[in-house]
Amino acid sequence: MLPQKSCPSIPFDPNSMKSVLETPVILETPTQQRSRVSPAEVREWLLFAAIVAPNLLLFIAFAYWPLIYNGYLSFVRWDMISPVKTWVGFDNYIKLFQDKTFGLVLWNSLYFTGVTVILTNVLGLAGALLLNQKLRGRNFVRTVMFAPTVLSGAALGIVWSYIFDPRFGLIEYFLDPLGIPSPNWLLDPDWAMPAVIIVYTWKNLGYAVVIFLAGFQAIPKELYEAATVDGADAHARFWHVSLPGLSPIMFFLALTTTLASFQAFDMIKTMTNGGPVDATNTLIYYLYEQGFINFNAGNAGVAAVVLFGAMLAFTLVQMRYTENQVTYN
Repeated sequence: MLPQKSCPSIPFDPNSMKSVLETPVILETPTQQRSRVSPAEVREWLLFAAIVAPNLLLFIAFAYWPLIYNGYLSFVRWDMISPVKTWVGFDNYIKLFQDKTFGLVLWNSLYFTGVTVILTNVLGLAGALLLNQKLRGRNFVRTVMFAPTVLSGAALGIVWSYIFDPRFGLIEYFLDPLGIPSPNWLLDPDWAMPAVIIVYTWKNLGYAVVIFLAGFQAIPKELYEAATVDGADAHARFWHVSLPGLSPIMFFLALTTTLASFQAFDMIKTMTNGGPVDATNTLIYYLYEQGFINFNAGNAGVAAVVLFGAMLAFTLVQMRYTENQVTYN
């Protein structure tokens, strides 16, 4: 039998037991446990702030603050030289919307934007459909079509002003042997806007073609093969395979080309200066004219607010109703 070892006795201290019983036990809830931030998380947040803060400050300084200040200018009368700004409330808005010239400017903006967006997207889709085929020299044609997109709009406007010249222009050179007189493109109110639309569409056509080409190449070939096996011809494959597959591209282009057309300025400035008789005067040019030629900050501010509201409204409408028809899968 093994000898039994006696355990040493521990003296009992009633005071220590009392202190243990009286010490409160603090239990942390799950929320409190999650609220404790570790040093690693603090370092991540500091790094995030260091990276984002400069860009955020620049965005506030050059985007949000001008937007707010422009809204303020639309409620004052100021010649942009005097230090005194007179608060007039909605008088600038009332006076401008009663002006027939401003009504013509609004119509010109909607007309120019609508026609250029439709032409750019329809012709871009047709060009992409053609260049998506296995044709000889298609890479060269793609490059040539995209080249005007990267060129200066002001420079292209000057070049096309000579092309449209009714006496010595390139268009007159081709029309004269046919016995067709060349219209006075840039000095006739009936032809000035079509001339600007032609040049603007030509400049941005390559951009739309390249984007549509990327969309065509992203559509799986298996879908076309399956449609062919089911007996679909080229027309049916285009309507039931290509167009649904291109819906995200069409939504993107409709949005970007609309916003860009509302802000088209350089070609209008170099080709027509908003004329003749305000025939090509759009909101963006009217803003420039009122602010930097007439030095009327109030009218310029109203025009900028209307332009911003129109762009925002078109964007929201397109995102609300058009995006529902987009197929991303």
